[in-house]
Amino acid sequence: MKSYVALNNGIQMPAVGLGTFLMALPDAEEAVYNALKAGYRLIDTANAYMNERAVGRGIQRSGLKREELFLESKLWPTVYTRETAVDEMLERLGTDYVDLLLLHQPAGDYIAGWKALEKAYKEGKARSIGLSNFEGEPLEEILRICEVKPAVIQVEAHPYYPQTGLKARTAADGIRVQAWYPLGHGDKALVNEPLFTELAQKYHKSNAQIILHWHVQSGNIVIPGSRNPAHIQDNADLFDFELTEAEMAAIARLDKNTRYYIPTPEALAAYATMELKPELDV
Repeated sequence: MKSYVALNNGIQMPAVGLGTFLMALPDAEEAVYNALKAGYRLIDTANAYMNERAVGRGIQRSGLKREELFLESKLWPTVYTRETAVDEMLERLGTDYVDLLLLHQPAGDYIAGWKALEKAYKEGKARSIGLSNFEGEPLEEILRICEVKPAVIQVEAHPYYPQTGLKARTAADGIRVQAWYPLGHGDKALVNEPLFTELAQKYHKSNAQIILHWHVQSGNIVIPGSRNPAHIQDNADLFDFELTEAEMAAIARLDKNTRYYIPTPEALAAYATMELKPELDV
């Protein structure tokens, strides 16, 4: 099993990275620094996480050359039409480009947002572009109008909600699924499924490592978040074993079509007008 995956534009992307959702500035900086020191090369952030400056500082502290890591961020709906949004994001991150730039939500003028991503891609400010939380008609609309195909779609995905239909829909275009909530939002019922406990004992891994490995072996990109250096290390220790076809099939049978976050029309309408506060440079 490879630790990198090829995107549909030929770029190589790490299969496992650090997610920084819900990390305050000092925590985000420290987690990014610890992850990069532990061998991670993929870092995920977003305008809405309010920690892009901290992520940038964590990268600078690591001493790594910019080309040695894969950095991704997401534009928030209220900046989809702002001409300076990409440049402002790059300034916060302290870089000239990101490796992957996503639209965060199917809200607001996301067609204009996609055109802005395509412009950033053509100008070299984003090496690849994609979508986050776009499913159903919003995804279809982007696929109808795009000049540059999305390389990645970031969505909730885990054994209880493996996104089988979405993966089938996007496979022909080579769009990779990146999983948030890869462990089911920490649902103990999911993490402690007897099947994962059995496999953990067999392969001398934790239940969480079995689930994260299942993602990667399924072709998903995963971005588990943690502030704990030991957990950060463990979450990437996934590449020294392989699940059998029978074991992968058994995990597939755990699909309950259960997701932990369901965006309502009211929530999407709120996202379209929810202005983000200026990120503190502390």
